[in-house]
Amino acid sequence: MSRTFLIYIFFIAVTLPGFYSCRNHTPPAKKEIVKKPEEMDDKISDNLKSFLQYADDNEGKIDDSISFSLHQVVQAFYEENDYHNIWSKKEHWNPLADSMFDFIEKSKYYGLYPGDYHFKDLSLLRKRFAEDTLARKDAVFWTKVDLLLSDAFMKTIKDLKEGRMLEDSVSVISKKVFIDSLFIKGLQTAMGTQSVATIFSEAEPSNKDYQSLKYALRNFVDSMDTVQYVYVHYPQKDSVNFIKTLQQRLYESGVADEYTTFPDSLLLTSEIKKYQESKDIKPDGKVSAKLIAFLNSTDAEKFKRIAVTLDRYKRLPLLPAKYIWVNIPGFYLKLWDQDSLILFSKVIVGKPATRTPELTSKITDMVTYPQWTIPESIIKKDIIPALKIDPGYLARKGFSLVDYKGESVDPYSVDWTKYKTGIPWKVQQGSGDDNALGIFKFNFENPFSVYLHDTNQRYLFKNSFRALSHGCVRVQSWQQLAYFIARNDSLNLPEGHKISYNEDSIKTWIGNKSRKRIMLKNKLPLYIEYYTCEAKDNKVVFYEDIYNEDKLYAEKYFANK
Repeated sequence: MSRTFLIYIFFIAVTLPGFYSCRNHTPPAKKEIVKKPEEMDDKISDNLKSFLQYADDNEGKIDDSISFSLHQVVQAFYEENDYHNIWSKKEHWNPLADSMFDFIEKSKYYGLYPGDYHFKDLSLLRKRFAEDTLARKDAVFWTKVDLLLSDAFMKTIKDLKEGRMLEDSVSVISKKVFIDSLFIKGLQTAMGTQSVATIFSEAEPSNKDYQSLKYALRNFVDSMDTVQYVYVHYPQKDSVNFIKTLQQRLYESGVADEYTTFPDSLLLTSEIKKYQESKDIKPDGKVSAKLIAFLNSTDAEKFKRIAVTLDRYKRLPLLPAKYIWVNIPGFYLKLWDQDSLILFSKVIVGKPATRTPELTSKITDMVTYPQWTIPESIIKKDIIPALKIDPGYLARKGFSLVDYKGESVDPYSVDWTKYKTGIPWKVQQGSGDDNALGIFKFNFENPFSVYLHDTNQRYLFKNSFRALSHGCVRVQSWQQLAYFIARNDSLNLPEGHKISYNEDSIKTWIGNKSRKRIMLKNKLPLYIEYYTCEAKDNKVVFYEDIYNEDKLYAEKYFANK
C-alpha cells in the first residue's frame, strides 16, 4: 500500500465526519414560493424534516430569532405523524389553528404569558399572510407556523399540567410515557376535534380552589393596569441607585415630577407623603419595607403571584375526602370533609427567621397537657447564650434540664462556656397552663420537629399579622379540631378494632389536667402549604408574601415579564 494512498485514507477519515456535521448545520431556506396551492402541503411536509433536523443540531433554534421550547417533543410528534402539516391545508388555516391562536391570545386567563407561546412571531406571520398574497405561497412561512403552533401546543399542555417550576429532569417532558400519552396523543385528539379547548381543560387540576382562582383571574385580567412600572429593590446596597429608582417610581405614580438631578431629602419626603396619603398610609414621609411593598404591589406583580399560586396547585396530589389544610401566609387552618368546610381557625405560624415548613403528613396522635421539648435551633440561638450569663435562666422560664434517661441535670453544675451549637441534654417545659404548647398538641411525622398545638399566648390571635412562632403552628380552634378527630376515629374504625377514648374522655382529661397521649386509628391527612392568594366571592384576595417565597419564584421564572 503506497504512502500516498495511506495519506488519502487518513484525510478522508479526519475530514468526512466534520463535513457531514457541518452539512447538518446548514440553515433552512428563507423563502420557497409554491405556485399551486395543492402542492403546498407536500412541500411543507418536506420542509418539516429539514427544519426539525436543523433545530435538533442547534439547541432548538429554527433560525436566528426563533427557538423551540420543547423541540424534542415536537420532533417526536412529527415523526409519529409522518411529517404532515396539521395547522393548515392548501394555504388556508385549519379551525384548529384558530383555536390555538385564540387560546394563546387569552392565555393570561390561565395564569400564563402569551409571549411564552410564540405569540409575537405567530402574530407577525399571521398578519403577513393576511396582507401579502405572495407570503401565502411561501412554504417556508407555512412550515414555521406549523412548527411554532405545535411547539406552543406542547408547552401549553405542559404548563397547564405541571406548571413552570419543575426541572426538566423530573418534568413530564423527560418521560416517554407522557410524551406518547399526553403530548402526542393530546395533539392527535385535538386534530380530530379541531379544537384545543377540551385537551387543555383536561390537563389542568380539578382542584376546586385552583378552579375558583382561575375563574376569578378572568375579572382581574380584564381590569388590570397593564402599565409596566419600575420595580424598587429594597433593601439595596447602592443607596444612590435606590433613591433614583424610588423617585422614578413615585413619578410613575403621579406624585412627583421627573427630575434629571438627584432629589434632596426634603423633596423626597414630601413626595413620599403624597403617595402615602393617596394609599391611605400614615403619611410619615419615611422609607420603609411597607412603603416599598405598596409601590411594588402593581397589577403586573400581582399577576405573577397568581401565576405562581396556580402553578403551586399543579404540584398538589389529588386531595383525600377529609384533610386539614394550613395556609401559612393566610394565617388559617381549614378542615374539609367531602368538600364541606367543617372548621375554619386562625393560626399563628413561624416568624420569617424560623419559618413554618411546607409539608404533607398525617395526624398520628394527640396529647393533652403536653410537655415541650425545646428544639435544638432555639437551644442554640436563645438558651445557650442565656445560660452562659445566668444558669438560673431555666428555672425562671419554668424549664428543666434532663438527660436522655429523663433524669434532671443541675444547670449550675455545667460549664456553659464549652457549648456553642448544641448540648448533650434536653431542655423541657413541664405540662400546665403556662406551657408554650398550651394544653393540647397534635403530632404528625415530619423531619422538622414541628406540630400543631394550643398556646399560652392566646391573645396573639387578635393580631392581623401572625408570623410569630418558632416554626410550629398554633391553632386557635384546637378543641373543635380535636373533637372532630375523636368523632372521625370512632365512626370509621376498621372492623375488629376498638378505641379507648372519645370526645367526652378528652374533655375529662382536660378538666382534670391529665397528661394523656391519644393514638389515632384513622390518621388524618395534613397539608401545610404556602399560597399568597386565593379566590373569595369571585375576586382574588392577596396575603402578604411573609417569607418572600413568591418573590423568589417570580424572579427566577418570570424575571422578564
